[in-house]
Amino acid sequence: MNAPMLSVAEARARILDGLRPCPPETVALSEAAGRVLAQPVRARLTQPPADLSAMDGYALRAVDGPLDAVLRVIGEAPAGHPFAGHVGPGEAVRLFTGSVLPPGADCVVIQEDVRADGDRIQLREAARAGRHIRRAGQDFTAGAAVLAAGRRLTPRDIGLAAAANHPWLIVHRRPRVAILATGDEIALPGEPIPSGGIVSSNAHALAALVRAGGGAPVVLPIAGDDPALIAGVVEASAGMDLLLTTGGASVGAHDLVQAALVARGMALDFWRIAMRPGKPLIFGRLGTTPVLGLPGNPVSTMVCAVIYLLPALARFGGEMREVPASEPAWLGAALPANDHRADFLRARLHRDGNGRLIATAFERQDSSLLSVLAAADALILRPPHAEASAAGECVSVIRLDLLGV
Repeated sequence: MNAPMLSVAEARARILDGLRPCPPETVALSEAAGRVLAQPVRARLTQPPADLSAMDGYALRAVDGPLDAVLRVIGEAPAGHPFAGHVGPGEAVRLFTGSVLPPGADCVVIQEDVRADGDRIQLREAARAGRHIRRAGQDFTAGAAVLAAGRRLTPRDIGLAAAANHPWLIVHRRPRVAILATGDEIALPGEPIPSGGIVSSNAHALAALVRAGGGAPVVLPIAGDDPALIAGVVEASAGMDLLLTTGGASVGAHDLVQAALVARGMALDFWRIAMRPGKPLIFGRLGTTPVLGLPGNPVSTMVCAVIYLLPALARFGGEMREVPASEPAWLGAALPANDHRADFLRARLHRDGNGRLIATAFERQDSSLLSVLAAADALILRPPHAEASAAGECVSVIRLDLLGV
């Protein structure tokens, strides 16, 4: 089979084109962190609900508050217990942070600027109208959209939703991803390793990445190099939002995944991409289930997962932002010219004395080196046919350290 190689951008566009957000569900606020909002969150109240004191101090009329003025304290109003009266000429009310500003007062003088003596205070700093007051609605008003649909919720967002009086939120269901590792040579960690075999790392790494990307992984049993075994395990993926395979994505004599899936009715879209690492990558549909077949080399698997799986999870989740995002960095060491394939170089990051982000590619870039991938902070993006780059030149990087992968 001599299929043309797609560019990274075209392959990603074709993968994402047919994916739709998972349907919404309602979850408790305490369980909503990391989920993606399916509809905007609108405030159910105004915050603050009234003019509040921003500091511990005294509420008074600014006109009564020149330097050294003496005022009579007519009461106090702890937070949650508003003063029932009215502040008149020459009067003050003791307040605390969060106390409601009493009627008649238009400023707060902090307690450090007051000399107190019984029910009298003397101002050691002149009062100013509006000073130390948090105005009603300063944060948000009832009915205002405080969080937009398509936002992956952070702990800060949870605090905002709680302040807006929402005990439940409507979010997109987590995409369910079936993960199938294939090959006679692989064994699960801790199990006996066959002669000439290796420990399977891909399924566990992908499951962790799916969770980091907001999905719910289902790790299927390992399938050996037998089309019938592969087809049988694939049956367990019914009802999943995505079938993710690793290994056997090419068309060699022992690369059986593609043939086994096609024999089960998969409509193959493409299987080769002009990138390194990760040229053999399958994408198709098995009935209504999209299938993403990743290569078997562990670094190739994870790089392809960052470039294609994370955007797919974001699309399933209804996220609006670009995933994964890239940003500029400056090379810490020279790079040679690139060939016809996009290159994703594993690299370390640091800040120089001017605060610039410096990216230095590891010397060893073999797609089997998990230790290098684990030590990497970023991927340096090298477009096809890029010319040689000197140290100090600007490049684009994907920050692995910010993706949680």
